[in-house]
Amino acid sequence: MQVGKTLAALIAVPALWIVFSANLSATPRKVHVVALGAVRRVPYSRTGDPAGALPGQDTLKIRPLVVDGSVKEWTTGDSHDVTDRSFVVRRVLRINDELPGEKPVPGNHWVWQRGPWLLVDRLTGRITALKLPDYDPGVSQVSWFRDYAGYCGITASGKSLYAVVAQLATRKPVLAKKLSAFEHDGSGEPACAAVEWQREPLRATFHAAGKEAVSFDIVPGSAVLVEDSEDAPEAVPPARSN
Repeated sequence: MQVGKTLAALIAVPALWIVFSANLSATPRKVHVVALGAVRRVPYSRTGDPAGALPGQDTLKIRPLVVDGSVKEWTTGDSHDVTDRSFVVRRVLRINDELPGEKPVPGNHWVWQRGPWLLVDRLTGRITALKLPDYDPGVSQVSWFRDYAGYCGITASGKSLYAVVAQLATRKPVLAKKLSAFEHDGSGEPACAAVEWQREPLRATFHAAGKEAVSFDIVPGSAVLVEDSEDAPEAVPPARSN
């Protein structure tokens, strides 16, 4: 009788371990809540953002990017869904405009400036600042299609205006063609209008100020954006043998 009880106990231990491990693996993933909040207007002008504000513009529409109830970033403009779980939106920055030695005026030494684009993953709540090739916040008006960004870029020397098509998660641009020489004229007018996209064949049309429209065919490729999960369940430990 005692031998039978001992054998039953030995069999039960691995079985309990398997059940315990299964319960661990069944632990639900953390659900992140990602949303863009309500729009509000803030003071905005060329005084605070010389490269980004248009002549006569005095306000900017901004929205908070909220993750799990906390404001992570401030954004402006429309967002674009890249996949069913990831989207891009443009960041807006609040910059300290106080001069050295200047007596601060409460609430008046901060200005808003348009900034880079952000990639947001709804599943993990991860926010990634995008480094688009030759992107200039004051010149580049990004037009999105799928995971492609089309815009006019400025070279590092600041002397050339380029037609650029970048694909997310790739270092080199899909397209980089010189449009014209570039020189800030101080007018504040956009150097380029928004890029126009065509699906079949895949084509991007650029409209540089004072120039005829020029189109480029893009060789389509598969999306290279990798969406990982930081909340993957832990591996199930192997059952112990006796």
